[in-house]
Amino acid sequence: MRAKSQYQCQDCGATQPKWAGQCPECGAWNALVEVAVESRPARSNPRFSGYSGDSAEICDLRSVAAIEEERLATGIGELDRVLGGGIVPGSVVLIGGDPGIGKSTLLLQMLAAVADRLGTLYVTGEESPRQIALRARRLDVDTRSIRLLTETRIERVLDLARREQPRVMVVDSIQTMYTEVITSAPGSVSQVRETAAQLVRFAKQSGTSIYLVGHVTKEGALAGPRVLEHMVDTVLYFEGDSGGRFRVIRAVKNRYGAVNELGVFAMIDKGLREVSNPSAIFLTRHERQSPGSVVTVTREGTRPLLVEVQALVDETRLANPRRVTIGLDGNRLAMLLAIAHRHAGVVTYDQDVFVNVVGGVRVSETGADLAVLLAVLSSLRGKPLSRDLIAFGEVGLAGEIRPVPGGPERLREAGKHGYRHAIVPKTNVPRESIEGMQVIGVLTLDQALAQA
Repeated sequence: MRAKSQYQCQDCGATQPKWAGQCPECGAWNALVEVAVESRPARSNPRFSGYSGDSAEICDLRSVAAIEEERLATGIGELDRVLGGGIVPGSVVLIGGDPGIGKSTLLLQMLAAVADRLGTLYVTGEESPRQIALRARRLDVDTRSIRLLTETRIERVLDLARREQPRVMVVDSIQTMYTEVITSAPGSVSQVRETAAQLVRFAKQSGTSIYLVGHVTKEGALAGPRVLEHMVDTVLYFEGDSGGRFRVIRAVKNRYGAVNELGVFAMIDKGLREVSNPSAIFLTRHERQSPGSVVTVTREGTRPLLVEVQALVDETRLANPRRVTIGLDGNRLAMLLAIAHRHAGVVTYDQDVFVNVVGGVRVSETGADLAVLLAVLSSLRGKPLSRDLIAFGEVGLAGEIRPVPGGPERLREAGKHGYRHAIVPKTNVPRESIEGMQVIGVLTLDQALAQA
């Protein structure tokens, strides 16, 4: 008898009885794949069961005690920052990143740091116990209290976890896990969704904090259904070049803390080492002043971060000049160049413009707009700016300089690193002067360029 099949969207997880070029639910093209399913009553599906197994009751929201979640420190300060303060019992954290970026290394170091205080379990479906032992020896971590399980069948994993009762459990990776109730291959949309649902249910029932390692696609997004990111409590992304020294871990979702928090690590021969002062590694003091270089203060979560923005403007021989960005949004650069032309007379339509954020960090906020334009103008004119100058501010379409949040904190962080001049939005000028720093407030792009 032929197995019953249906078509499931790889982006949103919605199911359809027939194949179509576009998913009717999320609109994704060519995302429907055929999966085999088993006929079984909905009540036997653990995804449709409550966390506790008891019948639900309606209550008043005001009667619910608003108690802060218990936090357990991991011993790794940068990881605690990204998690919002530490490990939350019963939470499920999904960590994604390119192959070789350091996901398994960081989680093994975390387990070693908490194993003497909490029960731990490392579940691996990709590596053998010998490979894990060799990595632990290379990292020089204490593994005497770390429990290890090599298994891919989720039912067996959960049975052993209930017997072991760990406080922290790592599953490396979710794409290798499978459940017997679905006949599709491991890593498919239905398998990833079902195994993740069972792990989430187990975490909420037992209070075990679970860390899932997730694969990423070649576009950099987490592989599997988009619903996977909705099911978990926290989503962390590893950023950076796997061949480089520094790694950045960013929280894009966190039910127990702030999003867009940033943790910075350095990869050494003993694994990942946290960097407590990331501004120092992203700044390079040049022996001589060079055109096209401006330092800005961006804000990642609750932390102000100093980064260097470099621009190179060169005459083009192409009909369409190139606009290339690394670490910034390319569409925003095109918009900023149009603003500079319209409101400041800076002509770049016959020039190639390349903009790079030094150190591999990605700047997603608009506070770097002013620094980008100053760097472009400096390279275009061939005139270097002062080495002790920093600039930040959002540039509007009318050529106005808009304020950004956390202005005083940004200026104080710049002052700690020896910067003595700042061009900022008028509203961000602090009421009390900062010792040793001249803060210049500007309202328009013309004023900013004249001051620079």
